[in-house]
Amino acid sequence: MNIIYSKKNLVSDILVIEGDQVKKGETIAFISHPEMVRLQTDYLNAFNEYHLQQKEFVRQKRLYEEGVGSGETFQRTEAAMQNARGNLTGLKSQLELLNLNPTRIEKGNIYKKIPVVSPIEGAIEKVNIQTGQYVQAQTPMFEIVNTHHVHADLMVFEKDVYKVKVGQTVNFTVESMPEVELEAKIISMSKTFEKEPKAVHVHAEINNKPGNLIPGMYVKGRININNIQTTAFPESAIAKTGETSYVFKAEESADGWGFIPVKVVTGETVNGWTSVEFLAEVTPETIFVYNNAYYLMAEMQKGQGGHGH
Repeated sequence: MNIIYSKKNLVSDILVIEGDQVKKGETIAFISHPEMVRLQTDYLNAFNEYHLQQKEFVRQKRLYEEGVGSGETFQRTEAAMQNARGNLTGLKSQLELLNLNPTRIEKGNIYKKIPVVSPIEGAIEKVNIQTGQYVQAQTPMFEIVNTHHVHADLMVFEKDVYKVKVGQTVNFTVESMPEVELEAKIISMSKTFEKEPKAVHVHAEINNKPGNLIPGMYVKGRININNIQTTAFPESAIAKTGETSYVFKAEESADGWGFIPVKVVTGETVNGWTSVEFLAEVTPETIFVYNNAYYLMAEMQKGQGGHGH
C-alpha cells in the first residue's frame, strides 16, 4: 500500500473516488500554493541567468585565448557559469519531484495547479481529502493498494511445516467466491513462528489471478505436498454402514443390471472426491455406480437391492 502525503497546499481538484483503478503516473488530484508559482518563477530566472552566464563565458574565453582578456576575469566568468548551472539543476530537480515539466516552464508557461500522480498501479482504497481543503505536511491524501501483485498468504501450523516447500502448488478459494478454486505456487516461507496461533506464513504467487481479488480477502487453501495418483469416488458413490464403507459395482445379466456392494477403505476427501482402497482385487473393466449409494444400500438391506432393473 502507498500513502501520498502533501505539504500545506490547497486541494483544488480530486479526480478519483474510492475503488477506482489507477495506473502508475496517472494524475489523481491537483493542488495549488503560492510557493509553487514562486518556485517556477525562480527556475525561469535561473534558466535565463545560466544562459547569460554561458554566453559571457564563451565571450571571455575567446578574449582570453586571443590574449586580450585577463585570466582572472575568465576564471571568474567560468565560476559564475558553474554556480548558475548548479542553481538551475537544483531547481529543476525540485520541479521534477513535483511532476512539473521544466521544458514547459522554460517557454514561460507557469503551472497554476500541481498534479498529484499515483506512484503505483492499483486501486484507490481511501480518499482522505476534500476539494478546497488545506492539507498540512505529512497529512495522508490517498491510500492506494497495489492489486497487480496480490498474492495468497496462508498460515501453516507447526506440525505440518516440515512438509511444506517453496515451489509446491496451492489450491485455494476466496470467502466471497467459494465456488471458484484458484491455484498458486509457493514463493517464500517465513522463518519465524507467529505466537497465536503457532504457525508460519507461506506466500504464494497466484496463477491467472482474476481482477476482482483485493488485498485483505480471506482465503482457505490446500497445499499439495505430494503428487500421488490414487483411486477416488464421488462422495455420493460411497455408503457407510457402521465402520464399513462400500461402493457398488454394476453387472449386466439376462435379467438386467445388478448392483453388488464392494468393501473399501476410505481416505482423504478433496472437492467432493474421496480416495479409496479396495480390500479385494478389482479388474479395470469393472463398472461402478457414481451416485445414490445410500439408496442402493437401503434397498439391499431390505432384501430388494441385490438386483435392480
